[in-house]
Amino acid sequence: MANLIIDIGSTALKASWCDGITLGKTFRYQGEKIMDFILSLTSKVKPEVMVLSSVRNFTPKNIQKLRTECDRLVVVDKELMSHYGLPLHLTPDRVASIVASRYLFKGRECMIFDFGTTLTVDFIDAEGRYEGGNVSLGYRTRFKSIARYSRNYPLIGAPSEAENPGNDVVSSVISGVLSGMMFEIEGYILRNPEKTAVFTGGDAIYFAKRMKNSIFAVCNLVLMGLAIIAVEYDKKDR
Repeated sequence: MANLIIDIGSTALKASWCDGITLGKTFRYQGEKIMDFILSLTSKVKPEVMVLSSVRNFTPKNIQKLRTECDRLVVVDKELMSHYGLPLHLTPDRVASIVASRYLFKGRECMIFDFGTTLTVDFIDAEGRYEGGNVSLGYRTRFKSIARYSRNYPLIGAPSEAENPGNDVVSSVISGVLSGMMFEIEGYILRNPEKTAVFTGGDAIYFAKRMKNSIFAVCNLVLMGLAIIAVEYDKKDR
């Protein structure tokens, strides 16, 4: 049987069936009926290992229900974080990204940029030890914040292109947000030239194609980390 990995973030759920660390078809769901969606994935095939990473709380009743849908349920929680030598304040998706980066870039120092609702930057050394991380607003969140906290600027969706500098209200906001994030990212890379820059998350490609520096873009880094965790826990039972 295949394993099922599930990552529930602030805005969407992503899931994938996987064979070892090889990801299969990826599913995306944005809605409130999360349990119903997960159960729809397991209605025909029961996974051997199900790994759940979630920023939302699941009730004990729902956790118990998920246990009946697989041979083994693994939740990315504080116990698992301790097992991987990671601090307990990290969110589950960041834990999965670090696990995947340790595997993909073994022996390299890394900076892991996750472009989502927030922009997180996590640092690991060449032995995979966690060195700390930073959190700031994500790309789309910055546009929402400008519109919410100012009377003078409209809500702007994330554009595909940007003028630099802007020559009207809309293009000025777009250019300011994009330039600010580019300066931020490039600053990290210039300050840490010894580290391999790894981009992941929903807006990773948008920024990766604008970089002059050499970076690695791994869009499904979190899911890959969960797949690695699934393989490890599957082996424990054999």
